[in-house]
Order: sequence, then C-alpha cells, then structure tokens
Amino acid sequence: MGFTLNSSGDGTILRPSLVPPPSDAHKYSRGHAMVWSGPVLHTGASRLSAQAALAVGAGLVTLVGERARLAEQAANVTAIMLRETDMSLACVDDRVTAFAIGPGAGAGVRQAVLNILSRNVPTIIDADALTAFEGDPATLFGATGPTDVMTPHIGEFRRLFADIATDNPADAARRAADRAQCVVLLKGSETWVASPDGRTLVNRHASPWLATAGSGDVLTGLICGLVAQGVTAFDAASMAAWLHGDIGVQGGPGLTADNMIGHIPLVLRGCLHDASAHGSGSRT
Repeated sequence: MGFTLNSSGDGTILRPSLVPPPSDAHKYSRGHAMVWSGPVLHTGASRLSAQAALAVGAGLVTLVGERARLAEQAANVTAIMLRETDMSLACVDDRVTAFAIGPGAGAGVRQAVLNILSRNVPTIIDADALTAFEGDPATLFGATGPTDVMTPHIGEFRRLFADIATDNPADAARRAADRAQCVVLLKGSETWVASPDGRTLVNRHASPWLATAGSGDVLTGLICGLVAQGVTAFDAASMAAWLHGDIGVQGGPGLTADNMIGHIPLVLRGCLHDASAHGSGSRT
C-alpha cells in the first residue's frame, strides 16, 4: 500500500491517505516486520504489536525470541511467523525491513536493543526497551539514528530525559529528538511527534477509551508495520498516531487492546475512501 501523511497548517496530523498495493504486489514486496517476544507468561504485549503490524499492511511479521517464549506464542497466533533466536539476533538479515522491541520485553533486554540497533534496521523502541537505559541514556542515544523511533509515555520520557521539562510537550519532544537523533513520539492526551531535523506534528484525534492496557503496544505495532512497508520513520509515527486515535474513536466504550486489532482494517478503509479529500502531504 502507499501512504500519504496529511497535516494542517498548524501542524495537526490529519487522516492519512491510502492507495491500494499494485496488482503485482506480493507479501515480500510489502515488507517484513520483526517483533521481539516477551518472556513466558508475558508474551501478550509483543503479540499485540505483531498483530497490529500485520493488520496495518506488512507482508510478513515474525515474532522472535528463545524457544520457551515462542511455544507460548504458537498457541495464540497463526498468520504470524515464529523464529528462534537469542540476544545476538542472528536471524536478522537484509530482508527484515523494520523491528520492534520493548513491549512486555521484561528485564535483560538492554543488550538485544543494542544488538538490533547495530544492524541498522529501522527500529521502534518502546516500554521495557526504553526503561532498560534508565540511568545510562547516553548509551542508547549513541546507538539510535534518524530511521529509529522512540515511543515513550511521560514516565518513560522522564527516565531518559530527566533534565527536559514536560510541561511543554512539543518542545520536550523536539529537544529529545535532537538529543537522541531519532524520531520521538511522546504519548499523551495529545501525542507529539518530533524528528531530529526539527519537524514536529501533533495528533489531537484520539479518545479516552484508548486508556487501556496494551493500547500502546498496538501503537508500536502500527508504526513498525508502516516502517516495514517503506514509510519513513517520522511519517510512520505521525500516521500511526492518527490511526491509533481513530481506533479509539471508532471503538468507544468497551474497547480493549485485543479488539483494537479488529478495528484496524475499518480505519484503513476510511483512509482509502477519503484518499483524495485531504490536504497536501508527502508521498512515502
């Protein structure tokens, strides 16, 4: 699929535009996303990310980790592939187009984060993968680059950027992106997306029904799935923020992270139908 990021003159993210895949598209041409599996009895968060990456259009999605983790994943997934690996991530090759790490990852994920970043695969870093660098954020910042995305909520942000005030989230996200030299998506009632080149956008299209366990893991998967398809890190984070918000708007009362996945095709269809109805954006 082809995605176009749309925004208003004041920097507010609007409904993205979606063009169907070409007639000769196949699963390999639509990108391969990988997601680091959480440990036994904590696999749900990474599974949500993988399911979201697949639903948003990645041609292949693989959950990776040690065998015991994957045995638990196998009882819960079908279309998502499983591949055994240790923290060396030897399974990652040039066919992998995006990687997500952090949701439900647990303790001890620090080395895996550094190993994947050293391979220059666009990486979405969330949750435990951020917290792993509390007290030593410079090591993480020395490994990240413009194709990577950090997705902290306020608490995680303060662990990494303790000296950056969060009372002005636009400025906070911008300063953080400059320091880490990667895209930073700062989650909140308004979600700010900043690029190391100074660009900043805000998503105001959201819903309080998104305040449910696992919601952020779905957002991470949306970003990963978009990046896997060739969308730039900044555009992917911005569009995913809007899509995630629209899931909340459409889902309403009773929304859970489990049923968020089923709303993704409906949200994408809305973007397809409105593809010519919105303002200018950059083709990705």
